[in-house]
Amino acid sequence: MLKEERHQAILSQVELHNRVLLTDIAEILDVSIDTARRDVKELDQDNKLRKVHGGAISLGFTSSSVRNNNIYALSQKISIAEKAASLLKTEGVIFIDGGTTCMELARVIPVELKLTCFTVSLPVAMELNSKPNVNVIFIGGAISKEAQIAIGATPIRTLSEIKVDYSFIGTGYVDASYGLTEFDWDIVQVKKAIVQASKKTVLLCISKKLNSRHRYKTCDMNAINTMITELTPDDDQLKLFRNNNVHLI
Repeated sequence: MLKEERHQAILSQVELHNRVLLTDIAEILDVSIDTARRDVKELDQDNKLRKVHGGAISLGFTSSSVRNNNIYALSQKISIAEKAASLLKTEGVIFIDGGTTCMELARVIPVELKLTCFTVSLPVAMELNSKPNVNVIFIGGAISKEAQIAIGATPIRTLSEIKVDYSFIGTGYVDASYGLTEFDWDIVQVKKAIVQASKKTVLLCISKKLNSRHRYKTCDMNAINTMITELTPDDDQLKLFRNNNVHLI
């Protein structure tokens, strides 16, 4: 594979999953870790992604306040966010996860809607704080520098003490038979606590992530009440999810 082809493949993975590991890049491209590291370094120097310890993150994922053209599949994510916003009710108590799709949900919440919203995401908290009728409760803890969310025992303990009407979560990978997975163990532990703290869990997921899985499991599909994609609910790509009795929007 030519270097240009490797670079494009790396960018595709980073854009889709927001964050990728060097070990995954090496496995996908069938190259050494050193080659993957050099490729990521060159892409970082070209300002196409950001190199971090052990991997890379997308430029869109690093932006905490300003929507920009580096966000992958932005139009699809806005469509998902607008569908999710239709579930919100005045005086509701919700949770919004971190990540670019959840950030779009925070942005499209109507300014007149009265809500109480918990989050572990610094960017989401800052966006929600601009909404005059949203009571924002940030669940703190040690901050993951790449994901920009609180991780560790503190947010997990706090989440065990609440029960929200809806949690809106993202995922790195989702498979109809296996469920939701991530490559980051610490983030999986927080997501497990979010699911437990929710009367109903709503997954926000672009269709490109369907039928993919990684190392650490967040939950089975039957723990998800509703899945929202940019597709119509009757799309053939969602057939296996319909078989799992997941409500599709």
